[in-house]
Amino acid sequence: MAKNRTFTMLKPDAVEKGHIGAILEKISASGFRIVAMKLTQMTTKDAQNFYAVHSERPFFADLVEYMTRGPIVAAILEKDNAVEDFRTLIGATNPADAAEGTIRKMFADSISENAVHGSDSDENAFIESAFHFSGREMF
Repeated sequence: MAKNRTFTMLKPDAVEKGHIGAILEKISASGFRIVAMKLTQMTTKDAQNFYAVHSERPFFADLVEYMTRGPIVAAILEKDNAVEDFRTLIGATNPADAAEGTIRKMFADSISENAVHGSDSDENAFIESAFHFSGREMF
């Protein structure tokens, strides 16, 4: 497969618990190259727009509150087969179901506070990356 990119966010719970370095090390050790990264905080409007696909779901308000409660680390990663490989690396949404050694198994506490986001398709990786980064921020 050609080299491609995916988007990730280290969520507020991972940042609050001081897991940034350990998660970034795991990402790097898995062969991903970081092409853009920043520590930022989503506004309520940002979170509502980013997660608009879930706006009709009962957990939407809680999701927006969670994602705006503290800083996140947004990053664009590059690797062959980036989206699929990163989804494997982060593990199942529910850390109880995640495989040993995955980011969520190691650093997440629950299905609602699951430490990290990973794009689910090449198309969404592009959309999510553009949401958080301007073209001049990506290398």
